[in-house]
Amino acid sequence: MVYLVATPIGNLSEITHRALETLKNVSAVFCEDTRHSQILLSHYGITKPLYSYHKFNERKSLDFVLSFCEKGEDIAVISDAGMPSINDPGNILVNALIEKNYPYTVVSGASAFVNAFVLSGYEPPFTYYGFLPDKKSDRDKLLDGRVGVSIFYVSVHDIKENLAYLYDRLGNRECCLVKELTKTHEKVRFGHLGDNFNDDKGEFVLVVNSAKETNPLCQLTVAEHVDYYVTSGMTKSEAVKAVAKDRNVPKNEIYKQTIN
Repeated sequence: MVYLVATPIGNLSEITHRALETLKNVSAVFCEDTRHSQILLSHYGITKPLYSYHKFNERKSLDFVLSFCEKGEDIAVISDAGMPSINDPGNILVNALIEKNYPYTVVSGASAFVNAFVLSGYEPPFTYYGFLPDKKSDRDKLLDGRVGVSIFYVSVHDIKENLAYLYDRLGNRECCLVKELTKTHEKVRFGHLGDNFNDDKGEFVLVVNSAKETNPLCQLTVAEHVDYYVTSGMTKSEAVKAVAKDRNVPKNEIYKQTIN
């Protein structure tokens, strides 16, 4: 059996009894960083062989991981923090296990984006994106037409740039920036994407609230919304500007959705 085990996202005491029992009973533990995971296991007096399994060797190590399954041994897969497969290795292995019909299961636990969403107080549904792609074209494709609650992981080095991009792409929406979840210095800040969130350290989750569509015209499709203003006598450019204001999104987003 392969156990995908959630580990604490900050506070080491936030681990389930089942997770600890699983880690005690498996033959080996596959983890992103053996040094990091050794701290967790040592904290609970668990001694097991640790093998590196991270995004850079995930495919290369797959056969080695599966060799334990072939021998009928139980193993655990963990990430540095949170749930495997959520922006961490896991999904490639799961698909291989499905293909080969090897047994596997999930040992429940924390995931940072879930905690951050709860702390934001925003209403579901939401979409989780993880880290933004590096290329703008990939980002634009990912966020095409996005109007609901959106959740992102943000590196401390990318906060200013990511916020600036999202402001240009989504408009000046309400947002909640959560820092150092479950740790001593956990901090939750509310504001808008255009605000200046100064920080020089920490791990962050950004929750962007849904677009506020109080104008009844926003119930129309974007094309219908633009056509409404055009038939009222506006030029296409004026109509696009009005629609962008109604929907609190950048003009280029409206242009992109109405190009003929």
